[in-house]
Formats: sequence, structure tokens, C-alpha cells
Amino acid sequence: MKARATEARRAAVLGSPIAHSLSPVLHRAAYRELGLTGWTYDRFEVDEDGLPGFFAQLGPEWAGLSLTMPLKRAVIPLLDEISDTAASVEAVNTVVLTDDGRRVGDNTDIPGMVAALREHGIEQTDTAAILGAGATASSALAALARICTGEVVAYVRSAARAAEMRRWGERLEVDVRVADWADAAEALHHPLVVATTPAGTTDALASAVPERPVTLFDVLYDPWPTTLAARWSAYGGAVVSGLDLLVHQAVLQVEQVTGRAPAPLDAMRKAGEHALAGR
Repeated sequence: MKARATEARRAAVLGSPIAHSLSPVLHRAAYRELGLTGWTYDRFEVDEDGLPGFFAQLGPEWAGLSLTMPLKRAVIPLLDEISDTAASVEAVNTVVLTDDGRRVGDNTDIPGMVAALREHGIEQTDTAAILGAGATASSALAALARICTGEVVAYVRSAARAAEMRRWGERLEVDVRVADWADAAEALHHPLVVATTPAGTTDALASAVPERPVTLFDVLYDPWPTTLAARWSAYGGAVVSGLDLLVHQAVLQVEQVTGRAPAPLDAMRKAGEHALAGR
């Protein structure tokens, strides 16, 4: 149902830690641009133990939720339905609270990654590399399932992570080869490199950037640029940032929760850039 502009509706982002989240900045910018003057968007520090209690007190004024770590899997048992996209990686980052009281989960990270790459002219790639093997890496693998026609090489630190990436590859029907993190510099020669690791992890790889790099998708956005992204850009390579991902997945969230489309991508990106510049 299309949202009424002056109707008092609530939405929020949940997670732990949550103080750093840019989601309120992006969603509030969207509401302003869409003229949804009665809508509010907040952030709440909620961990896995506190999630059921938070859901129990949600009233009819609530329209939707954004979820970040560590809640993307913990929320699934609390939902009435999840999308095929969310089920494919067992992770929900968006919950729409319908007028008839149902809780519907989706994952906008995956199509958000695809949209961010498309915005930078990446429609398809023959091969790709993923740095890391955490929850974000599984979403990256699901995104690559849509655009990569050949092998994806995942560079990981442990046998357990290697087994997990192989399992995700089989589940998502992606040709995955696992390599040791000690050889991660080899990843930089692929036409598309997706860095999914925490801040500082890829800094040591910057000195190994080839003379003619192609495309780096670094999911971090603060601090930005990362050491790897800065060197990549200096050598003339294309860089897709974590802010690109954050904005594109938030656009899809706004459209689902409010029923208004298209969401104001440019206004949301500018609000995010302004907030990061002030940090």
C-alpha cells in the first residue's frame, strides 16, 4: 500500500553496535525528498537476546526495520515469511511490517551490490575474487551468482572458512575455488575484486596492486578511502565503495517499507556523503 505523507509511521535500524550506522541519515533524507512528513526513522541498540522482546512491543505504527549485525540470521525465526533472496544466504536485512500484521523479511544487500556494480558499468564479469569469508562474503557470492559467468576465487584464512565458502558456492550454484589468504595478492589481478574484510585487513595488499587494475568493490565506507582503494584509484582502476552499496540497498528498503518508488538515490547519497565528511 502506498504510504500517506502525513500518516505517523515508524521505522528503524537495529543492531549491536549501532551508533555508527548511516541508515538514519539515508532513510530520513528519503522521507524528506518523498514528502513523508509523518514518518520517523531511528536507531536502536539491540542484540540477539533482546530481539524477540523488541519485536513483541512493536505497534501498528511500525512500517519496517533495517537489520545489521548480529541480527540478520537471528531475526528469521521471528518472521512470517522471507524472500527467496534472503533464504539463499540465510540472512535478512529488511523487515516489512504489513498492515495485516505480517512480518516479511528480505535481503537488499544482494541486489544492492548488483545495482552498485551496474552503476559503475559492471554488468557481467568472466571471473572474480572475494577477499574474506564472513557474512558479507556470502552476500557478495550471491551477487556474483547473478553477474559472473566463470570462476570465483575466495581468499580465506582458515579451513573452516574455506569449507563454508565451498558450501555457499554449492548452494548458490557458483563455481568457487578457495585459496589461502597468504596468496591474496593474486586476487588483485582479477577483473573484479570484492573486499569484504574488516577495516585494516587489506592494507598490506596495497603495495601489490598491479599497474593496470580493473575494478575493486570495497564494502567499507568509514574510514574512506581504504589504503587499498586509494592505491587502486591512483593506478587508474575503478572503485565501487561501501557507501555505494549502503545507498543502493537502502533505496530498495525505502521502496519496500514506504511503497513509494523510485526512492531518491541522489538525495540519499548526498546525505551520506555529507554525514561522512563531518565525522
